[in-house]
Amino acid sequence: MLKTPELAMNSDRKVTTVCYGKKQEWNDREEAQAYFLEAMMNSDGAEHDRYSGIYIQLIHGLSYCTDEEDDDE
Repeated sequence: MLKTPELAMNSDRKVTTVCYGKKQEWNDREEAQAYFLEAMMNSDGAEHDRYSGIYIQLIHGLSYCTDEEDDDE
């Protein structure tokens, strides 16, 4: 399977997540990814959507990941 080159990813390992209003600072992006992947796999419905949204943001290299929806309307 092809992986994203490290140069394309955010080199800062620190990341902040906000899930259900709880803000959490992570010193290791991979640790946060593992946490949200496990949470995503062990949930369903709206809870699964929240965890998967944060997990996807982490995978894409964002340094601030949240389950809150944008209200750009």
